[in-house]
Amino acid sequence: MIRQPPPPFTRLAVAALLLLLPAACSMFDAAKVPPPAFYSLSGVGASPPTKAAAARLGAAPTLIVNPPRAAPGFDSQRIIYVREPYQLEYFAHSEWIDTPARMIAPRIVAALEGTGAFRAVVLAPSAAAGDLRLDVEIIRLQQEFDRSPSRTRFTLRAYLVDSDSRQVLAWREFDETVPAPQANPYGGVMAANSAVQQAVQRLASFCAGATGNWRPSPGARR
Repeated sequence: MIRQPPPPFTRLAVAALLLLLPAACSMFDAAKVPPPAFYSLSGVGASPPTKAAAARLGAAPTLIVNPPRAAPGFDSQRIIYVREPYQLEYFAHSEWIDTPARMIAPRIVAALEGTGAFRAVVLAPSAAAGDLRLDVEIIRLQQEFDRSPSRTRFTLRAYLVDSDSRQVLAWREFDETVPAPQANPYGGVMAANSAVQQAVQRLASFCAGATGNWRPSPGARR
């Protein structure tokens, strides 16, 4: 008995089905990928300056805070973790809602305002003129899994500059490490918020202390 070949339309249907199968599998695989989770570095509101500090505001300097910069590798929204020294890795499905540099800027301003050591604290760019300038760089913000429990490390470098003379009045590096309550991205985010808060508060105290003996340059406009 001689078998008849399938009708042409049947061959076409089978070929079309074979072509559609890879696309269908790809769509099925894509549907299984979870959406990314987004996290923030939310700050704590600044405490109002004390009455004694408020009384000194007339003679206090105005501080311009330049937008913080970040070292290469730490200037994106990707959340970084480390298992081996010098090797940066990124969580696949967890991200910051913005870059860490942009998120910490208002936290720095709020902490500086809370010291009462400045007549005004202004985040650049701004038309305001300032007596002093603060330059800040994020050196690292990473969750480290080289020990248990994991920990988040945040390092910040700051320079306080006289706007008229362009002289660096003081600089310091702040390094904070906080154990993560969970060995996952969310645990690292919680530890990151604590580490950033501690570093920013230390930064504010440092700037307030460094300007304690500041006097405007002769002929400087106030």
